[in-house]
Amino acid sequence: MIAIFTVALAAGAASALMFASISSGVLISLLLAYSAPLPLLVVALGWGPLASVVSGIVATAALTTLSGLFRGIKFALGVALPAWWLGHLVLLGRPHNTATPTDRAGNLEWYPIERILIWILVIAVLTTVSILLPFGIDADAIAETVRQALQVVARQAETDWTPEQITFLAKLFAYLAPLFLPMSVTLMFTLNLWLAAKVALTSGRLHRPWTDLRNIVLPPVALAVLAAAVALCFAGGTIAMLAETVAGALLFAYAIVGFAALHILTLSARNRTFWLACVYVLAVMFYVPVLVMAALGVADAVLGLRQRFLQTRPPPLPAE
Repeated sequence: MIAIFTVALAAGAASALMFASISSGVLISLLLAYSAPLPLLVVALGWGPLASVVSGIVATAALTTLSGLFRGIKFALGVALPAWWLGHLVLLGRPHNTATPTDRAGNLEWYPIERILIWILVIAVLTTVSILLPFGIDADAIAETVRQALQVVARQAETDWTPEQITFLAKLFAYLAPLFLPMSVTLMFTLNLWLAAKVALTSGRLHRPWTDLRNIVLPPVALAVLAAAVALCFAGGTIAMLAETVAGALLFAYAIVGFAALHILTLSARNRTFWLACVYVLAVMFYVPVLVMAALGVADAVLGLRQRFLQTRPPPLPAE
């Protein structure tokens, strides 16, 4: 028990320092802040819910001491609570209906990865809305708030920005932030959860079998929600902002499905590892490949591309 609390304390302190580093203004601090959920998720997957709660409390208390109550609350709601919940879901399992008392412990039905991804989307949407609402309730209000803030920055920094440039940047933020912020939050929690699971698996502390992510799919209702969200993006006002946020999160989820489909569809390709690496590098550097992967994910959901490919290529998949 002492060892568990020691690990939880260390993880909480590390997460708080990583999140607080963003105030330094150094470029590497962006990566550290982006990885702030990682220590909490590692503890949640490797040492259980109690250790996760302790690490979250320690991190929140440390951050409140370092940066104030507002930053501590923001960390607790935006990082610690989602990390605990996702870790809980990953370890959530129940015995199969066919399990006997002798094999019940080892024959569990684990919480589906697809539903965990849906929860990540919910977290991304709520986080994005909480970030944007202080700026305004629609694109025009957000643009005006950002324009005023940029004018203040331009005066204080004595830049040569023209009013037209400031207005353009403000409108660009107002119209793109609801789309790309949920993508960024979805990537943050998905990537950190995957890394935490890898760490727990490597250390022998992951208590559920590893899931082949190349088989991940979204429920059919997700496609209907995406179509409705895209249509409501043209409604204007607050509804359009919320719809764009939902559409951004779902598009990134379908991009994840698209990457999974790409891993299957390239099984017969020569230099497969090289081409996959190129796609991932381009996706990190630019957003366009992510949108292409989202289109591939939607096409796979509609046409069943992976199933059709595997029917023509029946050998088992190689381990990755």
